[in-house]
Amino acid sequence: MNDAAAEPLIHSDAEVPRDQRHDGDEVSGDESVLVAPGAFIWILTFCAGVSGLLFGYDTGVISSTLVSVGSDLSSRPLTTLDKSLVTSCTSFFALVASPLTGVLADQWGRKRVILGADVLFVLGALWQAWTSSVWGMIAGRSIVGLAVGSASFVVPLYISELSPSPFRGRLVTISCLNITGGQMVAYIVGWLFSTRIHGWRWMVGLGALPAAIQFLVLWGMPETPRWLVKAGQKEQARRVLDRVYGDGDAMKSIVHTVLRKVEREIYEEEDAAGERGVPVDGKHGWKSKVAKINDNFAQLVSVGGNRRALIIACMLQGFQQLCGFNSLMYFSATIFSLVGFQSPTLTSLCIAITNFCFTLVAFYSIDRIGRRRILLWSVPIMAIGLLVCAAAFHFVELPASKASSSATSPTIWPPFILAAMTVYVAGYALGLGNVPWQQSELFPLSVRSTGSAMATATNWASNTLVGLTFLPMMQVLSPTGTFAVYAVVCAAAWGVIWRIYPETAGLGLEDVGGLLKDGWGVRTGRMGRRVNGR
Repeated sequence: MNDAAAEPLIHSDAEVPRDQRHDGDEVSGDESVLVAPGAFIWILTFCAGVSGLLFGYDTGVISSTLVSVGSDLSSRPLTTLDKSLVTSCTSFFALVASPLTGVLADQWGRKRVILGADVLFVLGALWQAWTSSVWGMIAGRSIVGLAVGSASFVVPLYISELSPSPFRGRLVTISCLNITGGQMVAYIVGWLFSTRIHGWRWMVGLGALPAAIQFLVLWGMPETPRWLVKAGQKEQARRVLDRVYGDGDAMKSIVHTVLRKVEREIYEEEDAAGERGVPVDGKHGWKSKVAKINDNFAQLVSVGGNRRALIIACMLQGFQQLCGFNSLMYFSATIFSLVGFQSPTLTSLCIAITNFCFTLVAFYSIDRIGRRRILLWSVPIMAIGLLVCAAAFHFVELPASKASSSATSPTIWPPFILAAMTVYVAGYALGLGNVPWQQSELFPLSVRSTGSAMATATNWASNTLVGLTFLPMMQVLSPTGTFAVYAVVCAAAWGVIWRIYPETAGLGLEDVGGLLKDGWGVRTGRMGRRVNGR
């Protein structure tokens, strides 16, 4: 009897027919024996995670900028429309970039897209720092939006495809931790420069520094092994995995197993694509590439498991923004200024610190508790915080005109609002702030980049909507009505999560698809255990 584990992984096309390449028994490389990520994967994760820092900094710094810019832009104070456009243009252009870079990540590789995003981060930051008009600021924020849209989906994808499955959740959460860290740094920088003349220019301009550093460091980092296998560079993929898993016979067995699974998935997809009449080799010209791109989009919606993965990923990303969290990131200083805090930028730092600290809690718990359970526990905390905040705003008399700078209500209510917002942010950071970015694990390799890009585009479409509507909603519905609407969104999110989101913690990237192949997979989680409602 032939031992499949002893067979060479890399065969030539002449040696093995296409319909037999994936045959053979599975080798016994079990990733569950791993006790901790190696030094190499930590370095890769933190290098890639700098994009998360930039993402967080550029979304968080606008809060301090809006209250510090004064009449520096177009020689007049910013109007409500100006503020809405300056904040929402970033998310709109992130929405534009996400589907495009999803295609580029398949064609060029994950790493090159991150490097391209770094160039855009530097250009956008310097543009904002030098502009003297509202529309110049909008243009600079739009360039940053292209960078954020590119990095926000490809960095979690890059980390996910490199990570051993027992630690994938935690390592992807590093990117989210960097986002919250970037937001916290943005508030600190905003506070330090808030009293300086033209200090806001330093706030936005400093975003160029980490982008330049990441570009230099990431240049020497490898591409993901799964993309390398897909691109036909299998030996290079093996070398990357050897560095990820380390030395020893047990680790070599795991590397062999992972590569066999990736190869089998690719071969099965190539066979299926051939049956659909799609050219397998992307080197036959642009018509072949366009045909493969169109086929990827078609497979996302026509194959049941892919379609269910796309619905879940888009659902989570949409709820992450429609719950209103980024309204706090964009306008927290404005809100705290209205309710009477003397140092609104410093007060906003409480929000950023809470977000960072509870993202750290999520980092330690997401692989232990599980993605589904942590969402079902944390979303009700968000709803409670929003309802308390809505009730507190009912007793706050906001200024009726711009001549009044802040509310004149009893002093008990502003701290009450701050406490309620802190509870809401804590719940968000534990669950919805992190779990949606695990999206790439839901998709098979053939549509992983495209599916992740579409889900990220949903995030930015929802983000744009929130950025455009928050201040008008505060005026039309009042703060009480606005935060009540966000609480209703949280309640809807909990119901949908309970119904259709399965547990994926501990499963290999090539194994998650089995959960969604014939249904939503909610009732059967890891190791076949029932998880519905638990």
